[in-house]
Amino acid sequence: MNVNERIEQQLKTNPVILYMKGTPDFPQCGFSGQTVNALKAIGQPFAYVNIFEDPEIREGLKIYSNWPTFPQLYVRGELIGGCDIVVDMFHSGELQKLLADDAA
Repeated sequence: MNVNERIEQQLKTNPVILYMKGTPDFPQCGFSGQTVNALKAIGQPFAYVNIFEDPEIREGLKIYSNWPTFPQLYVRGELIGGCDIVVDMFHSGELQKLLADDAA
């Protein structure tokens, strides 16, 4: 399975997935930590991939998403964005609505 197939499989299998540096319990960058905090504040379960543990995904996702930085949040297979976008959406209530739609 090539890297794009692996990414697509992860996106199909997980309605909400965060590609991040570190883990939700031990984020290894402030941006990943802020994104995790927004998701946890909503109480939304989410899957994650620690890109430090999978260099092939780390490099392949940059090309797949055409988004060069991490974290990257996907909901229902669609890239939502990185830390700034996710945090802005959280503060506006848009993220809660998007994730509530996902839970329905």
